[in-house]
Amino acid sequence: MSQYDRVFVGFPIWWYVAPTIINTFLEQYDLAGKTIIPFATSGGSGMGQTNRELADSCKGANLAEGKRFASGTKAAELKAWAYQF
Repeated sequence: MSQYDRVFVGFPIWWYVAPTIINTFLEQYDLAGKTIIPFATSGGSGMGQTNRELADSCKGANLAEGKRFASGTKAAELKAWAYQF
């Protein structure tokens, strides 16, 4: 993890937040100075309180605004979003 400046973290949304295992994963690393970029899939739920719930697990990191992608999202949209970081 130390070799990365930006870390994309993907997961399914569970009741408007990331699954708890995502917090556990993030807490295993020193993320100070890194940019954490959450993204999710969901049948209908938005990102809700995801960033608020992840913030304590990303101490010292810049937590970018997360984005939810629908199942039909095209590769071009994913690339355009990812390349902004």
